Amino acid sequence: METEISLNACGLQPPEPMELVLEALSQLQPNQRLRMLIDREPRPLYRILDNNGFRHTTLERPDYLYEILIWHKT
Repeated sequence: METEISLNACGLQPPEPMELVLEALSQLQPNQRLRMLIDREPRPLYRILDNNGFRHTTLERPDYLYEILIWHKT
């Protein structure tokens, strides 16, 4: 059964959002997904995810927030 962890990084100044998401990813189990909400697109994060065995999708919401769903590559 897959579970989801939520991380709200809105309003945080760099590097706090990156530190939070990297900490959460270090604990992410194969059956879990991480849903991150942030107020700017975290472009540097995408390369980190690709290089470390994660997949992601990004949704730009009508309220100008970005919702990134992250999971382990299988």
